[in-house]
Amino acid sequence: MLNDASGEQLGPIQELIDLLKRNNLTELEVERGGFRVRLRHETGTRPAVAASAADVIPAAPHTRAESASMPLPAETAGKVTITSPIVGTFYRSPSPDADPYVEEGDLVKKGQVLCIVEAMKLMNEIESEVDGRVVKILAESTKPVEYGQPLFLVDPTPTS
Repeated sequence: MLNDASGEQLGPIQELIDLLKRNNLTELEVERGGFRVRLRHETGTRPAVAASAADVIPAAPHTRAESASMPLPAETAGKVTITSPIVGTFYRSPSPDADPYVEEGDLVKKGQVLCIVEAMKLMNEIESEVDGRVVKILAESTKPVEYGQPLFLVDPTPTS
């Protein structure tokens, strides 16, 4: 299909490819005016969405100054930090009038949606990487988040 595309059509496609790579996305689909493009980028290694118990503090060079100043080290001992895999806007609920996906203290299952990060009008569901209890919500709904910014602390060994 790309063989038939003119240079005029390849410019926007190249921009989408750059967006895909810049934000470490694995898939991107866009439809405009009846023209649909799906891009998929698979690599041997993907960036971690959650740190393991051994990696309590995520290495996030692109973290905003506000989140870098949060007192995470003492609170993260034995906890899993769920971070933002992309730059975007953080939403705790699927719509403004809906209940949040999770609250502090809620039990969550691996794969359960915790929030949405919107990037370029694409809604990206952020899922829990572990079973556990949400200890702390570290981002504010409707506010921008950076790549690697901590969003949630999850205790993988809740008492019940």
